Amino acid sequence: MQGAEYTELGQALRDGRLNDLPVTDAERQLLAFVDTVTRHAYRVTDEQVEGLRTSGWSDEQIAECVYVAGMFNLFVRLADAFDIHPPIGMDTDGEIPRAVTEP
Repeated sequence: MQGAEYTELGQALRDGRLNDLPVTDAERQLLAFVDTVTRHAYRVTDEQVEGLRTSGWSDEQIAECVYVAGMFNLFVRLADAFDIHPPIGMDTDGEIPRAVTEP
């Protein structure tokens, strides 16, 4: 969000368009895992974790991914609960970001 070179990447992430991201297959798989942790953590499967391992991610990296996703989700939900918003200029669309919710 600090520079124009990230605008397309940031928008693809916001829209959930993982296939449009300029990342490796292993990174795309990790982002899909983060999506599962964020939206439906109870749906994480052993097969999903094993797939990450097969793609080259270590157990430590997978665990860190869960910790970071969990912390960001906590921060966003706390901010939403207390109606705390970043300055409008921090969001490239000029909109107030909201937590990801289940459809």
